[in-house]
Amino acid sequence: MTASWFITNIISALLLPPLVFILPSLAGFMLYKRRPRFGAALCVVPLIALVVFSTGIGAKWLAASIEDFAAPLTSAQASGAQAIVVLGGGRSRNAVEYGGRDTVSSPALVRLRYAAKLHRETGLPILVTGGTPDGSSESEAALMARALHDDFAIAAKWQEHASENTAQNAQFSAQQLKAAGIQRVLLVTDAMHMARSRSIFIHSGLQIVSAPTGFYSRAPVSPIDFVPNGHALYVSSYAMHEWIGIAWYSLRHGSAIRLMRDTTGPGVNVKHPAS
Repeated sequence: MTASWFITNIISALLLPPLVFILPSLAGFMLYKRRPRFGAALCVVPLIALVVFSTGIGAKWLAASIEDFAAPLTSAQASGAQAIVVLGGGRSRNAVEYGGRDTVSSPALVRLRYAAKLHRETGLPILVTGGTPDGSSESEAALMARALHDDFAIAAKWQEHASENTAQNAQFSAQQLKAAGIQRVLLVTDAMHMARSRSIFIHSGLQIVSAPTGFYSRAPVSPIDFVPNGHALYVSSYAMHEWIGIAWYSLRHGSAIRLMRDTTGPGVNVKHPAS
């Protein structure tokens, strides 16, 4: 486990639900006797926000704010891509039904399933990317390659094992792909993760065709969406994580990382202006 990965996760826990709502509420409770109005507002407003973003309707609204920057791919064959890049999406540790070995997480499996579909449509080779930031013995890329082989009968041509975050996914993947003469790729990741990932991969020098999957906000609204639940809070937390990530990369990389709406279509690449 790297120190940077551990610190990043601690900071994320403080900035994301539920702690981002609970901690201000506790502070308001402690301030109530000295400053009743301010303390009451600080206590109640975050709890209301927690309830709202724990509902399907609140989560859909928040997810839409970031998924709207990722248009679904309309034609993989018309994209002009030379390869498919699949970003790691976490691991399921000590999966006893698989002999106690780690395997890919549910979000990662969704990405791999879509990449397999694109591969069958286009015949393009696949690169899987993801390292071991948590100190595991196997990289996420190795787990993804095994799942592709075992579950979809597809061999990953390249595996990138060293990255600890999305920026390194892009940097190290670009090195392998450029060495193989690859410049233009289909990028597969979650719809909420696509806006940030696309900008970072373009900054690495690759030409990117977005291939988002796992859209949450497109599901129809139902009465149950107004009832708080844990999955909705997870989705809200994911969307907030992406907005924070976009803000962080924008501050860190300046004009090189820029949020942009993906309206270019499958055969056109957008490049950032030189910074």
